[in-house]
Amino acid sequence: MPRVRTALVGYGYAGKTIHAPLIRAAKGLELTTIVSSRPADVLSDISGVTVAPDLTTALNDPAIELVVIATPNDLHASQAHEALEAGKHVVIDKPFALSVAEGESVLAHAERVGKLVSVFHCRRWDNNYLTFQALRPRLGDLYQFILRYDRLRPVVRDRWRERAGPGSGIWFDLGSHLLDQALSLFGQPEWIMADIVDQRPGAKTDDYFHATLGYGPLRVILHSSMMTTINGPCLEVQGSQGAFVKFGMDTQEEMLKAGRTPGDPGWGTDPVTGRFTPVEHDSAGAPQEISATPGNYLAYYEAVAKAIRDNAPNPVTGEDAMKVMRLLELGFISSREGRRLEV
Repeated sequence: MPRVRTALVGYGYAGKTIHAPLIRAAKGLELTTIVSSRPADVLSDISGVTVAPDLTTALNDPAIELVVIATPNDLHASQAHEALEAGKHVVIDKPFALSVAEGESVLAHAERVGKLVSVFHCRRWDNNYLTFQALRPRLGDLYQFILRYDRLRPVVRDRWRERAGPGSGIWFDLGSHLLDQALSLFGQPEWIMADIVDQRPGAKTDDYFHATLGYGPLRVILHSSMMTTINGPCLEVQGSQGAFVKFGMDTQEEMLKAGRTPGDPGWGTDPVTGRFTPVEHDSAGAPQEISATPGNYLAYYEAVAKAIRDNAPNPVTGEDAMKVMRLLELGFISSREGRRLEV
């Protein structure tokens, strides 16, 4: 089958470092066009692509079938509408949109024109997430599940993610990752309670969150801070039959930043093992080292290609992303009002 000709919109950090290498490596996709105002930068990295000065120019190319939107969050919905109106399939970087209303509008448009909309919630293919899934049967009934995404960035930077404005801040940026992981593992929670705040001197938007999701007796805790000098475990699970603790984030983004190519030997591997401690006779047994399952972001884009060519399942549907959007909105309200909200 011919590869799906793809246009990438945006060549900032996400477009250059993450999306372009993954699209180029994915079976079934062909990166033919990049929309950027910096053609020299693009062509110094990738030869043989067309650099379009704006989205309209790219959409006028009838050969392009898929548009990948890797622009600031406040442009996601409007650019998705433009691409759908031009008859293109769409991948949108997370978060899907700025609001539930925006997301619903994009989904309705996709339904009208019969095109695929998928959202790049790539962290379903993190090594920590995949390792937990493989280990989950050994943990028994779960009582506490903690996801952390901490960083040490004490100096506020002048970039759109850290400026005051729609779609900025780490609840949108990193909270959307952790919410999607929780939702894909456990489904919709019964309630959410969130604390979202700006902590750093000079911060213009939120740079800390601590959210709890309620699932009967299970508590899912999502945490992130830009002021963490010593990181705790990124994944911690307490169950009736044992506990699992894993330090260290997925390695794929650092590999991409270092210029490595998806599919290279050792791609997605993590030298940091996790530790599983079983429950034996109502007490902790001997800890066991658990090797991390390799991460595989490439699987997302290869699944998108199959969804377009073979009518295979969409790897992350717009409906999935809408559940994240609803919790993002409820999290802000919960934090502002200082109370638990039913979902």
